[in-house]
Amino acid sequence: MKKISTAFIFLTLWASVAMGQNITQSVRGTVVDEDSKTPLSGVVIHVMGSSPEIVTESNTEGYFQFDSIAVGRISLQFTLDGYENKLFSNLEVNSGKEVVLNVLMVESVLKLADVVIKINKEKGEPLNDMSIVSSRSVSMDDSKRYANSYNDPARILANFAGVATQDASNEIIVRGNAPKYIQWRLEGVEITTPNHFADQNASSGGVSALNNNLLSTSDFSTGAFAPEYGDVLSGVYDVNLRAGNNKKREYALGIGILGTDLTLEGPFKKGYGGSYLFNYRYSTVTLIDQIGLISVGGVPKYQDGAFKIVLPTKNKGTFSVFGLGGMSGVEFKDIKPDITSTPGNKSMYEGVSEDFKKVSFLANVGLNHTLPITENSSLKTTLAFSSNGIDDDIYETKTYKINDSQGEYLKDSIGKRLQNFKGRLLKTTYRAAVTYNLKVNAKNKIQIGSKYALFGYNYNQSQLFDNTTMPTTVVDFNKNIGTLRNFVSWKHRIKNKTTLVAGFQNMNVLFNNKSTIEPRFAINHRLNLNNSVKFGYGLHSSMESIHNYFAKVTMKNGSITEPNKNLGLLKAHHLVVGYDKRMTDNLVLKMEAYYQYLFNLPVENKDTSYYATINEGVQFRYVELVNKGTGKNYGIELTLERFFNNNYYFLINGSLYNSNYKSLEGVTRNTQYNGNYLFNFLCGKDFVKLGRKNNQTLNLNLKVFLGGGKKIIPLLRDSDGNLAVDPSQGKFWDYKNAYKRSLQDTYQITLSASYKWNKRKTTHELFVNLDNLTNVKGKLSEYYDENEPNKIGYVRQFGLFPNFMYRVYF
Repeated sequence: MKKISTAFIFLTLWASVAMGQNITQSVRGTVVDEDSKTPLSGVVIHVMGSSPEIVTESNTEGYFQFDSIAVGRISLQFTLDGYENKLFSNLEVNSGKEVVLNVLMVESVLKLADVVIKINKEKGEPLNDMSIVSSRSVSMDDSKRYANSYNDPARILANFAGVATQDASNEIIVRGNAPKYIQWRLEGVEITTPNHFADQNASSGGVSALNNNLLSTSDFSTGAFAPEYGDVLSGVYDVNLRAGNNKKREYALGIGILGTDLTLEGPFKKGYGGSYLFNYRYSTVTLIDQIGLISVGGVPKYQDGAFKIVLPTKNKGTFSVFGLGGMSGVEFKDIKPDITSTPGNKSMYEGVSEDFKKVSFLANVGLNHTLPITENSSLKTTLAFSSNGIDDDIYETKTYKINDSQGEYLKDSIGKRLQNFKGRLLKTTYRAAVTYNLKVNAKNKIQIGSKYALFGYNYNQSQLFDNTTMPTTVVDFNKNIGTLRNFVSWKHRIKNKTTLVAGFQNMNVLFNNKSTIEPRFAINHRLNLNNSVKFGYGLHSSMESIHNYFAKVTMKNGSITEPNKNLGLLKAHHLVVGYDKRMTDNLVLKMEAYYQYLFNLPVENKDTSYYATINEGVQFRYVELVNKGTGKNYGIELTLERFFNNNYYFLINGSLYNSNYKSLEGVTRNTQYNGNYLFNFLCGKDFVKLGRKNNQTLNLNLKVFLGGGKKIIPLLRDSDGNLAVDPSQGKFWDYKNAYKRSLQDTYQITLSASYKWNKRKTTHELFVNLDNLTNVKGKLSEYYDENEPNKIGYVRQFGLFPNFMYRVYF
């Protein structure tokens, strides 16, 4: 009995001591020169505000490590003679996952004897040091925190000035430009649009295949792009995957409405710096449907996965293999335009019902190899493959009313089910790229690169047109098209005040021998420690969506030709002027004005037509095109951002802008993406050290959005405003008044919350996002429907949508 009592007392004391111990985690990483990417030794790293002081130094390989850092938030300062100080503030330390950093430090162009070096790398600055205007970094901490982000790396962009989305879709509308002109990149390599349920313009989609649990800080640019970015008019989202933990194995399991996912990461073997990172996600709604808990039509089915493998060598540089893929499908019965848009107007005919089935996939895999040549130069080589496919099938069934001899209704007669649209789109791309980086000295850096891409297209589309029973082929081609892009970029720093980036992009389309030389220039001048001005100019170009080049068009003489094969590149001059005022270390005011002049725009070769391909979205037309359209996007953006510090943040931004174009008819019209204004207000607060053990955190976030609606093509009306459509003649739309107005402005309130608690070896997190809290369903566009009041139906905002997620890290 005495032994039992002694053992009990010992266990009680041990448990008391264990419960009293702080929950800790390791914080480590590598410090390298930003320009040359060579390791920096002797860097002093302080844990800010620690008492007693916690400090360490990087070794000859640039490596540093802190053990037993208490969970919560810390700030690290990095200092090295001859380099600008670097600050990582408010790093979140959790028990279930180590903090691993890749720190870039900038060599000072001034000697220490001449000036006291201040912290100069500001929060929110892009990782790409050649992007110095209209660019910012996007941290995954932000994507987890901002309301309305759904833990979706694509949706976070809609929180920034000048960027809009189209309600529930993943369209990214940058400064009034069509979403199809944005460029997606993964690990520096262009990829397919990473959206499930994508359309043929790759501009829309309901759910992103990207999972922010895998991502590190990324860059987003909205204009006057750096010289290395080519074949793009709208914006560049350069997404980076983080490297897996190369010291210990870690796991994360998440279960939520939008998906159930598992993440695995760790080292290949002890003592080797290589690592792996894998993630797989499956639609939770699909799982519930498959086990029979619910059974409704139109359940979206999707799954996706991503990975990154890092393989460093002693003398052969570092290899990195990465990938992103996904599959999705959905099927609707008796679909209406308020659910999704389909080609043609068949769903608006009386008695016609449409069934819609979509299956799509995306696949991207790449290899990056970085080889140091000298202490100040390196060579990066990339090989990549990507593919995406879309199968669309739309069937129509017409119901006829049977009347008796007196004209009284007897019954319905259902006609034959016909396929009114069939689409088979398959695109494959092989890429090879090489980039040479040279750090000449602290003042000068040069990049020279060349990128080759071979696109393979296998497209077939057929469609039933009005009053026909045989489908007409609108696109049918199987072609390979190559492009070659070259660029030169030079960064020059004058003292510590002025940074200049200049260079050019050379674009060559080998299919029809179209070529451009595009000069780029940007300057960022620091007036003093807290104020700076920016200016940027660039000529940019892009190919049009490929289906337009091979459109089959019926000419006036009845012949069917492909008249658009010689289409030239769309082009745009970008001008940007900006002013930044850093009011405190964590509060910054930014103002930016821009002007984009677009030319060589493909428009219909008819002087009575409104049509230009820059308005092409889910709906499309196949007509003869010429590069004779012009357009203008101009506006001003204002941002006041308080970065997360002392457990709270806020972001306020507004944009006033205009986006218009002119076709051969000579009329200046709005583009459909001209919302005229945007306003965002975001704020959030962390309540820390909750619970009996001070190991829990509550995070609350709010977003308020106001914005102008997209411009529409209205239904036909007479001079008194009464509906004047003629379904018997297939006349529904008032093209003369295309894009003159929107139906109404939109607003939305979103609230999100997360609760996190740390155990000894695990971190648990519960997340909820209430999108469109007030359930407002504003009108986005209109369509003809015999069964609706006044025979007008409306596509509306998506209503209140609650999104839940539970995730555990261990």
